[in-house]
Amino acid sequence: MKQGLFITFEGPDGSGKTTVSHYVLGQLKSAGYDVVYTREPGGIDIAEQIRHVILDPKNIAMDKKTEALLYAASRRQHLVEKVLPALAEGKIVLCDRFVDSSLAYQGIGRGIGFEEILSINQFAIEGHYPDCTVYLDLPADIGLKRIADRAYLDRLDQEEASFHSKVVEGYQEVVKRFKDRIVVVNANQPVENVQRDALAVVLAWVKAHV
Repeated sequence: MKQGLFITFEGPDGSGKTTVSHYVLGQLKSAGYDVVYTREPGGIDIAEQIRHVILDPKNIAMDKKTEALLYAASRRQHLVEKVLPALAEGKIVLCDRFVDSSLAYQGIGRGIGFEEILSINQFAIEGHYPDCTVYLDLPADIGLKRIADRAYLDRLDQEEASFHSKVVEGYQEVVKRFKDRIVVVNANQPVENVQRDALAVVLAWVKAHV
């Protein structure tokens, strides 16, 4: 059986990852592909419990390295319990966030360091990087305006604008480092256009590798 494809969606808060990735999911399923959809942190029970701890606004005392390690722990469990088995069955796995989020948010946003976060996550994922990553590029200030009206803002959503600006800088470093697998899509346009562009990227990758 042919190995599946691991495709991730990345972007700063407000970039529309969840909306866009669900659209791509629907289109792939309609085309007859065997697709598994998941998210990080979360995707399976243990990782969802860790997600709650990380994102709960009450946990303001959380140390930034504790946060980074919790993300890596959640990622490890999610990978071995859900992602790798699906790939072994030849399925396409679509994931809302993966390792690139930690590099941008904790590595640069929190100031821990890109290489430090990369090292932690290399231990967690053991070389299982995405085959393709769709990065939804959006300025931090526009992303913050988009999420301002949400009924619920998690602990990271509530961070200062300077943090979110650093996250975007972090993603720019991620794109440079992993340009072989990351395709940039302009998220500062109507959502229908973002969906169209993201789907085109994914379909081109799928048709070339499945």
